[in-house]
Amino acid sequence: MSSIKLFEPFDLRGLRLKNRIVVSPMGTYCSEEGNLIPFHFTHYGKFAMGGAALVMLEQTFVTKAGRVTNGDPGLWSEAQMETMAALVGHMKSFGARTGIQISSGGRKAGQQRAHHGNGALTDRDFAAGDEPLYPMGPSAIPLSDGWQTPRAMSVGEIEGMRNAFVAAVRRAVLAGFDVVEIHMAHGYLLQSFLSPLANQRGDAYGGTLENRMRFPLEVVRGARKVMPDAMPLMVRISATDWIEGGWTMEDSIVLSAALKAEGVDLIDCSSGGNMRTGATNSNLARGPGYQVPFAARIRREVGMPTAAVGMIRTPDYAERILQEGDADLIFVGRQMLFNPFWAHHAAQHFGLDAGFSDWPEQYGWWLEKWARSLSANGESPLGPENFTGFEERLGLG
Repeated sequence: MSSIKLFEPFDLRGLRLKNRIVVSPMGTYCSEEGNLIPFHFTHYGKFAMGGAALVMLEQTFVTKAGRVTNGDPGLWSEAQMETMAALVGHMKSFGARTGIQISSGGRKAGQQRAHHGNGALTDRDFAAGDEPLYPMGPSAIPLSDGWQTPRAMSVGEIEGMRNAFVAAVRRAVLAGFDVVEIHMAHGYLLQSFLSPLANQRGDAYGGTLENRMRFPLEVVRGARKVMPDAMPLMVRISATDWIEGGWTMEDSIVLSAALKAEGVDLIDCSSGGNMRTGATNSNLARGPGYQVPFAARIRREVGMPTAAVGMIRTPDYAERILQEGDADLIFVGRQMLFNPFWAHHAAQHFGLDAGFSDWPEQYGWWLEKWARSLSANGESPLGPENFTGFEERLGLG
């Protein structure tokens, strides 16, 4: 076993991951009627080739009406399973484990695709072919000025949505995914029930912390029942709303303990996204590792595995997080878009794969010859343009 924790295997329930690197779920907003297209096979295939242990499919929706954008993928239909299963097989052929993030948009439904503006849908979007999407949530409180007011869900609608989540999880299992993650963060439906900023109900699903957790816990309980015993279940949370009067880290400790009791295996620790002044943490000065303390605290106080996410750009910093016991897995997002082979490069950086044996065989033979040629000229495959000096420039050295 390597002395570098980033490349030690990690067991999660009945699944062994070959290292601690996960490609974070990131929306691409280009599905057609909820169905995957050829783009997704290239997009996710390159991540699977890139050496990460687990590749997470982007936020996937349990109902057509509950999508955030018209370009979001879905698992609300049996017909969507065929291309999902094909993509799973494609990624696994490169040695990656596969996961999927299951979600419903809640009061964020009805947005533009991110690369089309990331705001509320407009007449211009409808003229271009987008359908209206109608948000709903715990209470009739819009996300922000200019956004649609969501319909406050009835108890019957809550039950129906819980069943839709469970049905989508069952389809994910049948499609062959190794891991399911329930999206309980960023102001989407389940997190909106948790946060008092969005949930001002007066019934059994609102008011006290126990009541606000009721619906999300019902979803998790139902999901666990349709998953194999050996299959890991993860939950992404917003550890804090970053807004006074909103969801807090102390609330997240209580929630994480309850999720652990329901059979959740790992908490993926993000934050924010439930703002009334925008769709993201636009008022928050972010920096490398700004969310790591959330993963560290839940790991220590609740006694369960956690994942760290958010501007973790370099192998050395990822390794430090693991060595200090702040998390068990490292989720890497936009840095993977910039460099899909980040995990392979990290192994090179730590001197663990000098012969390129972990790369796709079709690449490794060429790269090993290339590295020998560079070495003969006194050069290295990992020059300053890659990782060297990044820590200092980020203030993490």
